[in-house]
Amino acid sequence: MDRLAEIARRRTFAIISHPDAGKTTMTEKLLLYGGALHVAGAVKSRKSARHAVSDWMAMEQERGISITSSVLQFDYAGCRMNLLDTPGHADFSEDTYRTLSAVDGAIMLIDAAKGVEARTRRLFEVCRLRKLPVITFVNKMDRPGRDPVDLMDEVGKLLDIGTVALDWPIGSGDTFCGLVDRVDGAAHLFLPPGDRGASVVPTRQTTLDDPEILDRLGQAQYDDLRESIELVGEAGDPWDLGRFLTGELTPFFFGSAMTNYGVGFLLDALVRFAPPPAPRPAVEGARAPQDEAFSGFIFKIQANMNPRHRDRIAFLRVVSGQFERGMDVKLARTGKDVRLAKPHTFLADERAIVEEAAPGDIVGLFDPGELRIGDTVFTGDPIRFQDIPRFAPEHFARVRLKDPTRRKHLQRGLLQLSQEGTIQLFIRDDLGAADPFVGAVGLLQFEVLKVRLEMEYSVNAVLEPTKFTAARWIGGKPEGREWLERRSDFMVVSDRDGAPVVLAETAWSLQYALQEAPGLELWDVSPV
Repeated sequence: MDRLAEIARRRTFAIISHPDAGKTTMTEKLLLYGGALHVAGAVKSRKSARHAVSDWMAMEQERGISITSSVLQFDYAGCRMNLLDTPGHADFSEDTYRTLSAVDGAIMLIDAAKGVEARTRRLFEVCRLRKLPVITFVNKMDRPGRDPVDLMDEVGKLLDIGTVALDWPIGSGDTFCGLVDRVDGAAHLFLPPGDRGASVVPTRQTTLDDPEILDRLGQAQYDDLRESIELVGEAGDPWDLGRFLTGELTPFFFGSAMTNYGVGFLLDALVRFAPPPAPRPAVEGARAPQDEAFSGFIFKIQANMNPRHRDRIAFLRVVSGQFERGMDVKLARTGKDVRLAKPHTFLADERAIVEEAAPGDIVGLFDPGELRIGDTVFTGDPIRFQDIPRFAPEHFARVRLKDPTRRKHLQRGLLQLSQEGTIQLFIRDDLGAADPFVGAVGLLQFEVLKVRLEMEYSVNAVLEPTKFTAARWIGGKPEGREWLERRSDFMVVSDRDGAPVVLAETAWSLQYALQEAPGLELWDVSPV
């Protein structure tokens, strides 16, 4: 393997969007254009026999939503694409945050009719904090939508970022039929294959003077097209690759994931502009992708991807050096030696053995329970990358068993599902695992928990509501924790790693505790 050449051709990215903006459909079509699929899944028609490849869990296929991140690898135009599909539903935002820690860039998908929505804005801020370059794709141009100039203006103002259109839609809604390349001025007309977006759409390159464009749009819309191209050229920011790579400028592309219009243009932009692997911030030591010594970090753990084998897969982002099957590495958290056995690459839940991998690649490792989210593994000089925090949950439940003989199965299931981030697990010190509490960012996580306990661990559990509405990790002086433990309106528990956490009935009571408890500190992000 020519390591430097392999690094240069890696593109590791995620797709972020508000729910229902078409993210899973776009993921499917990127795989189609990358040659990983011969026929795209019927994402909209959930009664069909086909489902989106990235949605491999049964609940995802039934509901038509993404619940867990998927890892998808394919080749396109000489580049190795590592696409991390993320949950669009806000209830699974923690999984998305973890995923964004493992990518070098992002595609921001915007609904042409709705513009910037709440979840899009929140995820963009995560990208900004990590200084990730973001490509904007305005989706659903084949439906009635807002004026593209207005959409660009909204993104620029709401997200405080420069905007530049690198292509421009020819028509909109029923008349959307092509794109103008704003770099060279060429027009590209789509030639629909007639299979409702199941295969790659051919295009015909022409110019704006082509009479077919006038025929398709009509005179009024054709005049608007020429006027808007002139307007966006005068009013928009100039294209600047450097500003894009530092997260100060987002290039716009337009299209429709459902019909495949513009998908190829988006992929070409990833090849041309998206950055290769970059160094990851570390709290100890330093590593660049080009360094010979191997390093990587765990950003996701998924149990039971293959229910028949009851396996547990830890997803590793390679940061530096070269990964090799069966290599021995050091686990920074414990100092122990670990053999990276049974490594896989993925197309959702389908997997293949991988012999070697380069920086930017995502490798799935068989994990007997040694690894945790945020762990650093390395060879050579010590290195420890910044940990991936957990956020304070907003919903809480007490777990009760219908069949007490399944208690050990419940304990194993709760521990494994908390380690992979499905829920957060809290244990009372006086009762231990006999009286567990679970916390979640969104209520849908509880539904996922119940289904997975039943399907994967044969446990039928009842989740009882509690009086608690807030949680914080406890820090500061011991006297502060003792003050909390003496009161009946708080409950002090331990998280899965043994860190003390207080459960409170109201957010106001936490503020009261900070004022009254001696030396108390409370954190809404886990100590790392």
